[in-house]
Amino acid sequence: MDTLDKNLLNALKKNARASLSDLAIDLNITRATVRARMNALTTSGEIAGFTVLTKSDVTPHPVRGLMMLEIEGTGAHTIRQKLLSMPQVTCVHTTNGKWDMIVDIGTQTLGQFDDCLFKVRKISGVKGSETNLLLSTKQS
Repeated sequence: MDTLDKNLLNALKKNARASLSDLAIDLNITRATVRARMNALTTSGEIAGFTVLTKSDVTPHPVRGLMMLEIEGTGAHTIRQKLLSMPQVTCVHTTNGKWDMIVDIGTQTLGQFDDCLFKVRKISGVKGSETNLLLSTKQS
């Protein structure tokens, strides 16, 4: 698989319903090339199929929360790296004020969320924490 195949797959992941013409324009190649590459990727099994995703399918973490951390000493960089290596941590923000970091956490269950909180609190240099569950999110 070359760069063109990877770019085609990325485009299809964004919109599997994109027309051959749109894909060709986006990738700066001909429709015939798009068709040939898609056929080859399907034949090789790289493309296993096409499907529909609903809104609930793309919500990766039904349980989400924000954990505010107070960091002791000068180990913020090390703590941030440890946090970012945890699969439940979606992002880490540094901030000012009472809390030094805000950690965005997402899990499938409350039990997994609780386990994550426990692991974060055990990291050396984490002095204090406060956690808030996100109950709903409205977007414009």
